[in-house]
Amino acid sequence: MTQDYDLVGIGNAIVDVISHGDDSFLDNMGIQKGIMQLIEQDRAELLYAAMSDRVQAPGGSVANTVAGAGTLGLKTAFLGKVKDDALGQFYAKGMEEGGTAFPNPPAAEAEAPTSRSMIFVSPDGERSMNTYLGAGADFDEGDVDASVAANARWLFLEGYLYDKPEGKTAFTAAADHCRKGGGRVGITLSDPFCVDRHRADFLHLIEGQMDYVIGNHEEWLALYQTEDLDAALAQAATICDIVVCTHSGEPVKILRGAARVEIPVERITPVDATGAGDQFAAGFLFGMATGHDIEVAGRMGVAAASEVIRHVGPRPARPLSEVFAEQGLI
Repeated sequence: MTQDYDLVGIGNAIVDVISHGDDSFLDNMGIQKGIMQLIEQDRAELLYAAMSDRVQAPGGSVANTVAGAGTLGLKTAFLGKVKDDALGQFYAKGMEEGGTAFPNPPAAEAEAPTSRSMIFVSPDGERSMNTYLGAGADFDEGDVDASVAANARWLFLEGYLYDKPEGKTAFTAAADHCRKGGGRVGITLSDPFCVDRHRADFLHLIEGQMDYVIGNHEEWLALYQTEDLDAALAQAATICDIVVCTHSGEPVKILRGAARVEIPVERITPVDATGAGDQFAAGFLFGMATGHDIEVAGRMGVAAASEVIRHVGPRPARPLSEVFAEQGLI
């Protein structure tokens, strides 16, 4: 059977609203620097009003990954849920205009407004995310387009969506459809706090249904409750085919069976670290989907992440194909 999509993502469909904020501003607003905090609707409205130089764009971790991979020529789709409101219409239109199919139309029946994340970028490039989950977090099995999931060569799931039971059933359904269609299924661990909340479920999911897992060093340490990163990755490699660990300025580690590679990372001061992990995944999955080995795919991931941290915003500012060509990757 012909597979219609090279890469399909499932995750929170969130409108990113990005602004600048120094440490004093963060303290005054009660924002904890460098992490993602969940907030309620009234807090979201307060922070939105406090953003003086905001830039708005379709976002969400896995949505950013899929969109980045789509700019490289992969046929991509993103399954997410938005309300039929102004932000939901903006989101759906933005994804389609960016070249990524958004099969689920804005839902008039959605109880909550479209999700949005207020992201404050500090002078050192660190980002502090304040996320109102809204309609995106209500994605459930009924929102999984079976024809899309079954026709995905690579399926990428967002750990954040696991916070509700509906997300768990959606993951299981999508993974089953993809595997029956001959595709490969993977997950991003998303956040160490997310890992802490779902450790047992994540381990069960990784062992039983995932072909690959991408996480940063803090997430892997949290998953295995250890301070020994190599030991954590070695354990993961016994239950999952491809294990990927990013480490903010340190070499990326990738394990596949007995093979292990480390990809060096150029140390630079980021303009905005938003989307670094998302675009690493975009480059890496592009490499895997186009038949490259884990080392070349890892180098593609590093190149994509390096591009996105040089400017404000979570998606590439110039074609990643240009970036890869400059480094002799394509």
